[in-house]
Amino acid sequence: MKRRRRTEILVQSNADLAEHLAETILQTYTCKEIVPPHHGLTMVKMRESAKQSLFYIGEVLVTEAKVEINQYIGIGIVQGMEEELAKHLAIIDAAYNATLPETREWQDLLLQAEADLKAKKAKEQAELFETKVHFETMDV
Repeated sequence: MKRRRRTEILVQSNADLAEHLAETILQTYTCKEIVPPHHGLTMVKMRESAKQSLFYIGEVLVTEAKVEINQYIGIGIVQGMEEELAKHLAIIDAAYNATLPETREWQDLLLQAEADLKAKKAKEQAELFETKVHFETMDV
């Protein structure tokens, strides 16, 4: 599973999942904190639809952390002030970069969390469609 997909699942799902995965690594391996969780700003790019040109729409507050496990570096960046989540993401990223054996067991957990997220989004969309106004039926 690619980093982007894995991170999206961990950020959008319950924060307990990222904490659980990070704790399984911390129980077995030594984790060196290179950069503790800290806040910063990052520029957000948008694509203008007519000319297809990129421009910066503004800045977003992020929290970033960097750790090292078995000489492999992991980075965790999350939107908002989420120090613990950023650190957990960094630990998980370092574990994947080091190809630790625990990461093979996480595949099923991440796929299940992704399926739960899709089901939750589908339910929310179904609820929104129930409130949709059908203007063609309003002619009386």
